[in-house]
Amino acid sequence: MGPFTLAIDAKGSSKVPSGFADAPIRKMQNSSHLKARKAFASMSVQEEKPFDFLRTLFEGVIAGGTAGVVVETALYPIDTIKTRLQAARGGGKIILKGLYSGLAGNLAGVLPASALFVGVYEPTKQKLLRMFPENLSAVAHLTAGAIGGVAASLIRVPTEVVKQRMQTGQFTSAPDAVRLIVSKEGFKGLYAGYGSFLLRDLPFDAIQFCIYEQLRIGYKAAARRELNDPENAIIGAFAGALTGAITTPLDVIKTRLMVQGSANRYKGIFDCVQTVVREEGPAALLKGIEPRVLWIGIGGSIFFGVLESTKRYLVQRRPTPTQDQKQD
Repeated sequence: MGPFTLAIDAKGSSKVPSGFADAPIRKMQNSSHLKARKAFASMSVQEEKPFDFLRTLFEGVIAGGTAGVVVETALYPIDTIKTRLQAARGGGKIILKGLYSGLAGNLAGVLPASALFVGVYEPTKQKLLRMFPENLSAVAHLTAGAIGGVAASLIRVPTEVVKQRMQTGQFTSAPDAVRLIVSKEGFKGLYAGYGSFLLRDLPFDAIQFCIYEQLRIGYKAAARRELNDPENAIIGAFAGALTGAITTPLDVIKTRLMVQGSANRYKGIFDCVQTVVREEGPAALLKGIEPRVLWIGIGGSIFFGVLESTKRYLVQRRPTPTQDQKQD
């Protein structure tokens, strides 16, 4: 993504946004114009309002959990097809039965993982935006996305391991999958492919959220208003599809390491890359790119649309400060 050349000439007061105060754009009372040669889209953080960490954390947890469950339920069949394409070696036939295999167990992990990710991301992002200069807002988004990804990975990885083993037909229920994986491979079996997961998801989370946030900032600056749900969804779809395509090779490696089980066909990330390229050719690293881009593009649209809508709803439900509180 090329750098934006947008900045905001913030004079006068602005209307408080309907979502989190993550990147409020100040409306200009006088002539409005855009200044050139800023590294990324700039934005202003409302300094007059104190940063409420606990409320931001709580609202992020609720919004993230809601968005994650909606996306996972809606798009699980596409994810199953993608996993089976990536796990198949050579010209193996892809089975289209049981596309919802493992959904219930996966939701049990997706809900807390998505809640934890956004719950960490939102307050971290807002704290960093107050520390960094305006033209480094993209760095704040990248950093917050990576930190949120690390926190969520503690739940995501075991969930992903169980889900993908079930999607490839190794197990028929999540409890059996957990029990047998631990008995055969030990507790570390639930974290199979953890390194490759971080290698894929940390760049993915950081890049996707950075693209999304920067596009929203630039769009709001051009439109001079808050974005509606369809606009957030379109930006989310673009950010998700682009990031999904870029990180497909990392996703293939992660899938191969997670589904190999106790066979230990691959000895690590680099051995997996070398083996796949040697035996199946470089094109194998792009297996499943079509369903992945489709899945993450649609998922980004739903996730960010639901996320922003839920955040706005939670802000509207906040208690109105009393006159005494306002004076304090």
